Amino acid sequence: MKLLRLALAPVLCLALASPALAEKLPLSAISAYLNGLNIAEAEFTQVNADGSKAHGTLYIQRPGRMRFEYAESETLVLASGGQVAIFDPKSNQVAEQYPLKRTPLNLILAANVDLGQARMVIGHEAEGPDTVVVAQDPENPEYGTIRMVFGADPVVLKRWTITDGGGQRTAVILNGLRPGVKIGSSKFSITIETQRRKR
Repeated sequence: MKLLRLALAPVLCLALASPALAEKLPLSAISAYLNGLNIAEAEFTQVNADGSKAHGTLYIQRPGRMRFEYAESETLVLASGGQVAIFDPKSNQVAEQYPLKRTPLNLILAANVDLGQARMVIGHEAEGPDTVVVAQDPENPEYGTIRMVFGADPVVLKRWTITDGGGQRTAVILNGLRPGVKIGSSKFSITIETQRRKR
């Protein structure tokens, strides 16, 4: 038993030390990564506040554009032209819209992301090999927060959790964000999608 403890000692020391070895990415590096993320797509899993899950494909075209296509239904969420439109086939209206600036997603879709801005980042820490950043609109903290998880070498956005003003949380887990893909601009048109659904 003593020999076993001696043999395991280096392994245990390594396991205990490994979290401390991870260095968090600087905010400047994360800002540079987000500013360079112009066009990308990924498969995603969404975990809602009630624990239910949905799957689909996410498209990003910065600045200001994002599209969530859900695999299980005709539900679609579009961010474009400063608006977020939710197309829900179960709703009486074609699309419910509200300003993009009222959601923390606006922070990563901005034309110039600067996480070093005063009062924007309220959390910045290492989580194993990853870096976690919690950000809010410094002028309107009541809009909620976005908790982003980034991998390193190279820097990549892995997932985020939005907590809205009412405390409801929605998590989006990305399955391999693919930058530099070709996405037609019509995918981000709220007008085109509205007209298509009215037919």
